[in-house]
Amino acid sequence: MSAPVLSVRHLTKSYSSGGGLFGRPRTARVVDDVSFDILRGGAFGLVGESGSGKTTIGRLILRLVEADAGEIRLDGEDLRATSEAELRRLRRRMQIIFQDPFSSLDPRVRVGEAIAAPIRLHGLRKGSGVTDRVVELLELVGLGAHQIRRFPHEFSGGQRQRIAIARALAVEPDLIVCDEAVSALDLSIQAQVVNLLAELRARLGVSYLFISHDMAVVRHVATHVGVLYAGGLVEIGDASAVFGDPRHPYTRMLLAASPSPVPGAERQRRAIEGEPPSPFETIAGCRFASRCPLSIDACRVRRPPLSSWQNGAHEAACIRADGLERLRLLADEEERMSATYRLRLGLLRQARAERRNG
Repeated sequence: MSAPVLSVRHLTKSYSSGGGLFGRPRTARVVDDVSFDILRGGAFGLVGESGSGKTTIGRLILRLVEADAGEIRLDGEDLRATSEAELRRLRRRMQIIFQDPFSSLDPRVRVGEAIAAPIRLHGLRKGSGVTDRVVELLELVGLGAHQIRRFPHEFSGGQRQRIAIARALAVEPDLIVCDEAVSALDLSIQAQVVNLLAELRARLGVSYLFISHDMAVVRHVATHVGVLYAGGLVEIGDASAVFGDPRHPYTRMLLAASPSPVPGAERQRRAIEGEPPSPFETIAGCRFASRCPLSIDACRVRRPPLSSWQNGAHEAACIRADGLERLRLLADEEERMSATYRLRLGLLRQARAERRNG
């Protein structure tokens, strides 16, 4: 296996809250001992509910926010130990696509100039070569040369996000952080942008950190997945393993709450009950225990570490491996009972119709 383009180890971030006139200062730990790798040319999906710490991790990696502890290495270079001058050089290799395509572009700047600016800044092209490169990038994301002099307000949301993608690609990065990059778009446009990102990864070999709360989107784009809950990873592994055989109850609940990946398939979506713990709260045991249908007393005493399956290709932080199997059986039984109920209801309606017509 090739060396990862990005390696994150034991990343931690806390924020302090002033206590006011009489209150005591409090500390909120929003990222807690997070570790993962992103392979060159791979797409690592970081998924979890709002407030789980996903966006903070993306900003820590880019050093838009400084971490309290941990290592962030880009091709072996420790980003946290680099000087400002070295960081400017390395930032060319790391770009970000923000969630809101309407605020990520300056409304006063034509799109051609918005894409050309980083090319000139890093000296990647000169003279007419800059314009040629801008046209090439616009065509790469499905737009055209005739749109180079238009302003952002003349484009739809999906087109603006394509422009943001072109701007991110302008400096030929190794890694792009996609921070909820499609969540503000309509469903049909989401699919187009996700397909575009997948095509660009295959064509250019660029790597993604794909941050999202939507398991259906992550399933489509990610090669590896990390499931984040209350600042910590509860499951991580190959996408096929995480989606095909989820080992943590939280992952199973996220999947049950998402639309079916099979077009036209009927499935009753189940909302996740309860609320995640406050980041100000110190929890000795499993963070998910208060919402978990399988929790036992031991879950509230000791926080389970990530344990591996499939020779380390799949890890989950849960002490109830047997309980996970029981949860699967319960879910299967519920599906069977639901199917039986629908069958009986159909037969009853058919019998009533026959009596009326007979």
